[in-house]
Amino acid sequence: MMDPRKITDSFTVSPQIEVEDISAIADAGYRSILCNRPDNEEIGQCGCDAIETAAKAAGLAYRAVPITSGQVSQTDLADFRAALDEMPAPILAYCRTGTRCTMLWSIAQMDHMEPAEIVAAAAEAGYDMSGLVAQMTRG
Repeated sequence: MMDPRKITDSFTVSPQIEVEDISAIADAGYRSILCNRPDNEEIGQCGCDAIETAAKAAGLAYRAVPITSGQVSQTDLADFRAALDEMPAPILAYCRTGTRCTMLWSIAQMDHMEPAEIVAAAAEAGYDMSGLVAQMTRG
């Protein structure tokens, strides 16, 4: 069951979505879907290809930037930032729980928003990014 959680007016995260969710995503006004979950992370998860096909059929932009949990490279971050910059907003990003998407968004915003604003936006959506943001501001 889709559970969209709005981070900003242009970026929302969700746990795993299904092909059946695509029409509701389009009807809700999203213009893009961003997958941050690798295929076969969990038995029975809907694959990126099926989501991409359904998204494109519904007129939505689609991009996959699959991130293995706990293993974010500089290339992954660059690809995620490019997706945020290039895809039409609002964007719905999904992974297993939405946390990975929120973490990536938080890192991508470090040059654009105050740390407290990042933490507050994530918290409003139900995600605690305080530790991540604190770790990034120490450096």
